[in-house]
Amino acid sequence: MHFTPKRLLGATAAVSIGAVALLGAGAGAAGAAGRAYCDRAERPVWSGDPSRNMTGHGCSMPDNGRRWYTVEVDTLVEAHHKTEYLNGPVDRTETLHDRTIRCMGYTTSGDTVNWFGCVPH
Repeated sequence: MHFTPKRLLGATAAVSIGAVALLGAGAGAAGAAGRAYCDRAERPVWSGDPSRNMTGHGCSMPDNGRRWYTVEVDTLVEAHHKTEYLNGPVDRTETLHDRTIRCMGYTTSGDTVNWFGCVPH
């Protein structure tokens, strides 16, 4: 087998492209490590401002402890309350799709995830 400069260059390029593809896939997985995903979530809105708490359902959680979590929500339902009381009347309900919300932490109870310290969007 004769190695010509053209063949060596082609083999080097193939190895380089493969290494870049593998590194890119690893970087994407590392970036997604702090992300959570929820199928559906509810968050009350008081006097025009969203609550700092959110209740998620069908969530996949990251397996590492972090200070801040990025939560991707498929369907976010926001109930706009007329008063500052939880049992008060609801003025309207707004359904938002494909939202990303940052929260400080969470607690779980069965299939329900209670997110707290969420930054309004």
